[in-house]
Amino acid sequence: MITNRPTRSILLLLMLTILVFMVNVFFGSVNIPVKEVIMSLTGQEVEQESWNYIIQNYRLPKAVTAVLVGSGLGVSGLLMQTLFRNPLAGPFVLGISSGASLGVATLVMGSALMGGVLGGLGDSKWGIIIASSLGSFLVLLAVLAVSIRVRDTMAILIIGLMFASLTSAIVGILSFFTSAEQLQQYIFWGFGSLGNLSWNEVFILGIVFFLGIAFSIFSLKALNSLLLGEHYAKSMGLNINKSRILIILATSLLAGGITAFAGPIAFIGLAIPHIARQIMNSGNHSTLMPAVIFIGAIVMLICDSIAQLPTTDYTLPINAVTAIFGAPVVIWLLVRKKNMIF
Repeated sequence: MITNRPTRSILLLLMLTILVFMVNVFFGSVNIPVKEVIMSLTGQEVEQESWNYIIQNYRLPKAVTAVLVGSGLGVSGLLMQTLFRNPLAGPFVLGISSGASLGVATLVMGSALMGGVLGGLGDSKWGIIIASSLGSFLVLLAVLAVSIRVRDTMAILIIGLMFASLTSAIVGILSFFTSAEQLQQYIFWGFGSLGNLSWNEVFILGIVFFLGIAFSIFSLKALNSLLLGEHYAKSMGLNINKSRILIILATSLLAGGITAFAGPIAFIGLAIPHIARQIMNSGNHSTLMPAVIFIGAIVMLICDSIAQLPTTDYTLPINAVTAIFGAPVVIWLLVRKKNMIF
């Protein structure tokens, strides 16, 4: 019998994740009987081949993507909130999302002005993924360079926000000169999407996700030490600069990779760590991190199920659903100001 409360909570979250995952696969815009879905998942012959195609090539990749996106953004939010000791810090405070947006804007909007090879890449899904990754990576290099020279974590936070403002200004200038069609393509990317990835793309996203999680696990000791302040962490023999770089690298892999494949997803990284702290009632990152992984997956799967508007032909922008969920949660938690653990 399991008597340890954190272990029980994590096991319950794991079971809830599996349940919500199955519900997400069972229901969608096309009404497929639950029995047929189970037969498709177990490799049996389905009554209609189109149903099997929808389940295997659309619903399953989308559900797996939702798990990776929710978990990855949740963990990156946890890392940022601990590093900056700020409950309002999220995975995109370093300008990673803005860098990805600038990369996509440069490709999509610039293709209208330059044409040629750039024009062909602007219409390609992989072109957008590469542009987003490069934009995130360039901002990451800039932030890492700053983090080596600047010791104050709040200064790094402000510099990240300035990067975001700068890239937003450049995107605004590009949008002024682009065509309506190219601008619309960029806006649609900005809505975020979980359902546009093939299994090959999900596999690549999974590799990036597990690399980011691995770096996060290596940072557990540093994260717990930083909770008590940098002076305490130094007294414990922690190399602050190396730990900071490792945490920023983990965040950039998770947030940058997810933004590249799924677009910018709002509020998940900000809200999930707070929910985990409330449920686990702990500041120990060895307990919080698995809780954040499962809660992030659960919330993202629920948001995706809502966005799909089951049995209808309509799909809501995933960013709108996550914002409707995340903003009230953050407001409520900040008003209560309990168990913030900073």
